Amino acid sequence: MWQTPRAILKRDPAAHSLLEVILTYPGVRALFWHRIAHFLNARHHYVLANVLSQHAAKVTGITIDPAAQIGQRFFIDHGIGVVIGATAIVEDDVTILHGVTLGARNGVRNGRRHPIVKRGAFIGANAQLLGPIVIGEGAKIGAGAVVLKDVPAHCTAVGNPARLIRKTLTVMSLDPDEKPAKVKRA
Repeated sequence: MWQTPRAILKRDPAAHSLLEVILTYPGVRALFWHRIAHFLNARHHYVLANVLSQHAAKVTGITIDPAAQIGQRFFIDHGIGVVIGATAIVEDDVTILHGVTLGARNGVRNGRRHPIVKRGAFIGANAQLLGPIVIGEGAKIGAGAVVLKDVPAHCTAVGNPARLIRKTLTVMSLDPDEKPAKVKRA
């Protein structure tokens, strides 16, 4: 529970204290409500889970489906307009900015419909990631990008439709207890 606010305090130069992060960051509040809604959803209390999810969306401007799987130290910066669909999976240490959608591309009802975002990825403001795609570990998605295909690990994708522009070499963990890993050069 405290990992996310501590990681944000470490990562965000605008954050002054842990109390400030907990009380004023809408992403932290949205994740708090999501964790409860996800717990209820997993126990088949769908109506209550959705009521909590809608409450969080109304209060924070961030919509996270109760069925979405969210990892540790997930940083939603600013947050307004973020939408995360039911079959989305967001791994640890991911950062997303406002207006991001992790959405479906079509009306398929069964199976995975939403993106998987791997550890350490960064998604810029107003990016739209649509369909059952995979955003690789440490990948970066530029602001306003429309991503319809997989993005490999440690690559940067920009534009509409998104295209790869470069490969990066490091992934930063927001876990305060984790020691930096050695990174092999490409």
